[in-house]
Amino acid sequence: MKTTFYIALALVCSAKLISQSSCCAKPASTEAFATLTHDKKFVATHLEPLPFTLVSPIGKDISFKSADGKEAHAYEIKAEKPTDNYIFVIHEWWGLNDYVKQESEKWFTTLGNVNVIAIDLYDKQVATNRDSAAKYMGMVKTERAEAIIKGALAYVGPKAHIATVGWCFGGGWSLQTSLLAGKQAKVCVMYYGAPEENTTKLSKLNAPVLFVWPEQDKWINKDVVTKFETNMKATKKSLQVKSYDADHAFANPSNPKYSKAFADDAFMNASTFVKSNLK
Repeated sequence: MKTTFYIALALVCSAKLISQSSCCAKPASTEAFATLTHDKKFVATHLEPLPFTLVSPIGKDISFKSADGKEAHAYEIKAEKPTDNYIFVIHEWWGLNDYVKQESEKWFTTLGNVNVIAIDLYDKQVATNRDSAAKYMGMVKTERAEAIIKGALAYVGPKAHIATVGWCFGGGWSLQTSLLAGKQAKVCVMYYGAPEENTTKLSKLNAPVLFVWPEQDKWINKDVVTKFETNMKATKKSLQVKSYDADHAFANPSNPKYSKAFADDAFMNASTFVKSNLK
């Protein structure tokens, strides 16, 4: 495959005309993944989403201050009883749409007494076609995304126990969110997202990771997964990989490549993983 995660990473470094060490001082994994928005084959594999409107949402849209002083947006579902357990949900490249809100509600119902914060890294921009999705994902700046996440961490407070989950774009940012959460991070689920390659950063990870991987994915491919396994082992961090004979975005019900059987199984494994670690 001409464009791979590693080629994309090299392009990021060369485009910025900086050394490998300084490139990796930033969350290079998410930046490298964002360069795939210029790959026509990557864009084409994300088929147009099926229309969907969430009826009678149980949560509400909220605003909070991000670390850079600006306003940030999220979808929040509060637990019925006070609890310090939170799950941060990170959207895929379409943005914080009604499908992600529906998935957030599914996590809320399944986990029980937990608060849900579905973080919006697109600042209220929601894509309805792949061209706009590629545009929005490509526009995400690391500094702004981290500021939003830090704002969400401040919003929930220092006593919060935090789980993270995300898909595609959000899969990579699920891991970055767990890294930013420090000792508050209790568990991380990544659906076919870009792993962090910087072992210095990974060495500070507090949460065990479940990586849901579709074996037909041409971008988050076997080489990417193997290197992630190697890096996690080298830093003595916990990683479980659950693979499926499926393609990228198989867990998204708005994607024509959606596989209900695989998606249901992946969710069962992911929710069980979160329940056993979010304490």
